[in-house]
Amino acid sequence: MGRVTERRRVIRIRDGAATVRPDTLVAEEPLEIRLNGKPLAITMRTPGDDFALAAGFLVSEGVLGSAGELANIVYCAGATEDGSNTYNVVDVRLAPGVPVPDITLERNVYTTSSCGLCGKASLDAVRTTARWPVADGPAPMRLTPGLLAELPDRLREAQRVFDRTGGLHAAALFSPEGELLDAREDVGRHNAVDKLVGRALQQGLLPLSGTVLVVSGRASFELAQKAVMAGIPVLAAVSAPSSLAVDLAAEAGMTLVGFLRGASMNVYAGEGRIALG
Repeated sequence: MGRVTERRRVIRIRDGAATVRPDTLVAEEPLEIRLNGKPLAITMRTPGDDFALAAGFLVSEGVLGSAGELANIVYCAGATEDGSNTYNVVDVRLAPGVPVPDITLERNVYTTSSCGLCGKASLDAVRTTARWPVADGPAPMRLTPGLLAELPDRLREAQRVFDRTGGLHAAALFSPEGELLDAREDVGRHNAVDKLVGRALQQGLLPLSGTVLVVSGRASFELAQKAVMAGIPVLAAVSAPSSLAVDLAAEAGMTLVGFLRGASMNVYAGEGRIALG
C-alpha cells in the first residue's frame, strides 16, 4: 500500500553530455474493484486512497449516495495464485437493503470513454441516476473571475507528489471563498476526482453543493458526469472541455469553466454563477 512513487535508472542527457542517475517516477498499477465479491471494474491508478477511489467510483455509478449505504471496503487477501495480497484488489460491501446493480459483461457503464455510449444515451444515463440536483442552496453561489484565476495555483501548491515526479494529475475541492477543502493526485484525473468524492462520502459530506471542483488538464464528459453525480455546481479545468461535457453541464445546470489560465478563462455553461462586470 502507498507505493506512490518508484525509482528507475535513467540516462540524463544535457548539452550532449550523458550521465546515469536514478529518477523518481509516479507509480501506476491496476486496481480491481469488486462489489459484494463480484468483479466490477478495473482502473489504472496511483496506489493510495484506494478505498476512497472505489467509493467515489460507485457514487459516479449511482450505486452509493451516503455513508450509511456502505458496509465496508477491504483489500482482498489471496488475490494471487500463491495467496499473497497485492493490495490491488478491493471488495466493496453494500449495507443490507442497498440494491446491487446487475453486474454483467454488458453493464451500462458510462464512466469511461470506451463504454460505447455517446451523445443522448450518455446524458440520459446521468439524468436517470443522479440523486441530487446541482443546486446552490439557500445562498446562490457567485464567483469572481479573480477568485477563479487563483485556484489553479492553489491546486498546484497542493501537488506534493507532482513536485517529485512531474507526472501526476490532480483534482481539488474549494469553497466559494477559495478555501482549499481537499486535494488528491493520481495518474488519471478521473481517479483523482473519485478519491475526492469517495472521501466526501465516507465523511458524510454528500452532496457537495456549494463547492468548486478544479482539475488539471481537460474537462471530459466523464469528469463532468462525476461532478454532477456528486452534486458539485462548478467545474473548472485548466484546459479544454469536450462538447459532451458542455452539453451535460448546460442540461444539469452546472457551471463549466475551461482554459483557466491566469486571468484568462472561458465560461461554457452556467454563467449565472460568475460575477461579470
